[in-house]
Amino acid sequence: MAQRDDEGAGEVAAAGRPGSVSAAPEDSAWAPLRLRAFRWLWLGVLIGWIGYWMQTVGAQWLLVDAPNAAALVSLVQAANSLPLMLLALPGGVLADSFDRRWLLFTVQAYACLLGVLLTVLTAVGQMPPVLLLAFTFALGVRVAVQLPAWGASMPDLVPRTQLRAASRLDLAGVNVSRAVGPALAGLVIAHLGGVAVVFALNAVSVVVLAVALLFWRRPQPGLENRRERFVPALRAGGRYVWHEPVVRRILLRTILFAAPAMALWALLPLVASQRLGVGADGYGAMFGALGLGAIIGVPVLGWVTDRLSTNWTLVASGALYAAALAVVVLVPNFPAALATLVLAGLAWMAATSTMQSELQLVLPAWVRARVFAIFTVTFGGAQVVGALLWGLVADRVGLQPTVLLAAAVMLAGAVAGVFWRVPETGHVDPQPAVYWPDARLAFDPELNAGPVLVAVHYTVAAQRQADFLEAMDHLRRSRRRTGATRWELYRDGDQPDRFVEMFTIASWEEHLRQHEGRLTGSDQEIEEAALAFSDPPVRGEHLLPP
Repeated sequence: MAQRDDEGAGEVAAAGRPGSVSAAPEDSAWAPLRLRAFRWLWLGVLIGWIGYWMQTVGAQWLLVDAPNAAALVSLVQAANSLPLMLLALPGGVLADSFDRRWLLFTVQAYACLLGVLLTVLTAVGQMPPVLLLAFTFALGVRVAVQLPAWGASMPDLVPRTQLRAASRLDLAGVNVSRAVGPALAGLVIAHLGGVAVVFALNAVSVVVLAVALLFWRRPQPGLENRRERFVPALRAGGRYVWHEPVVRRILLRTILFAAPAMALWALLPLVASQRLGVGADGYGAMFGALGLGAIIGVPVLGWVTDRLSTNWTLVASGALYAAALAVVVLVPNFPAALATLVLAGLAWMAATSTMQSELQLVLPAWVRARVFAIFTVTFGGAQVVGALLWGLVADRVGLQPTVLLAAAVMLAGAVAGVFWRVPETGHVDPQPAVYWPDARLAFDPELNAGPVLVAVHYTVAAQRQADFLEAMDHLRRSRRRTGATRWELYRDGDQPDRFVEMFTIASWEEHLRQHEGRLTGSDQEIEEAALAFSDPPVRGEHLLPP
């Protein structure tokens, strides 16, 4: 059944468009910490990460005297990582569908309850390996849900000009906790009560974030008030990524960096023992050097990004990390290795925070957590595969050739980045723009009615058609990433100045979401550029199944 809707056609709006976002000078590296909400939430996340790494070390130490200890200790890492790979995407859907503040609070309460139970059972000697691994997996669920929700919340906490600085502080906290947490766990296990106390401290570590969340007055959710169903929401997130070139390029660059970079993280114990001849204390100092590099990266990267584009920042980070890989395995000198690892930590922080912050700058609120979840799975998957790959290669060809090969791969990825550029995002306006008028139909379709076909009719003079087709290619990507499952452009065989754009949406509910909040200021700019070619103005219609 066809229903005519002249005003809904090109979905042209009379409403004014929000001002486009222009690139602005970035505030100081520490500016986000002057904002009370961000400061307390960031501190809560940092303490939670420290507790997480303490928990990991405690679980591994509890198994060191068990039969098959080597396999069980490695399974702790697997039990930590598996929830992230399996549940980050569902966690992203939840974060886009529910109030992120209360979702994060619920996750902290869940982790605290599990932590208390784990502590009590460990203290009374009722923690067999299988149950410990089950608890480790269950606690990993907290990370899988928290990461996309926290990443998607950052634009609600700081101004757009401070997003890059906030991202650097976030990742600095992660790297610092990775160095501090294991060291604290070792101290507690050796001198302050054993593994049960470590588990108790992990349970308590989530309290700061939970309290900070209670006091955070998050801005009201966006314009989409109806909660999306799980499977369509999951598909919408994947569709957005597939049809957004900036996001796809960031994911590609993430893989090119993370996979070879993991050679250092995975083989660092062997570098410490075989190349440098240091013990556990020296190995801990090497991890501390990586964390120190991440901290130094907070102010240094702010200075760098004022002078280099996003793409050249990533290229420079890859080249610096490649050089660090080569030096740390070629120069058998412990102080030189520490200095080199500081630079490696700085390069790691520069690359990962730049990619994360670029996502925050370009993503609209309606899909932000889902895309962050995909980024998290991509980043985590590249690390897991990279660590396994470099470990297998080292077993076959030796430590030094493996690390040098990883350095060469990293350098090749940096060079490839000169050509596979990450587009600049300063001009992108991700704010919601409700500029389509209400769809006026002769009847009210059911929300699940569909598929819905929208046809838009253009009349374009011959001398303008080449530019029109280029503009329509941009419009095609806009339609697809906001909900269209198919998009086609036809030319009238009898009247060659007439074109018909046709795009299909899975359901009437999905189409209403386009009307009510999925479109952004950038989408409006793209659409208005395409509609301007039509003279007379476009005419459109909605077609629904009978």
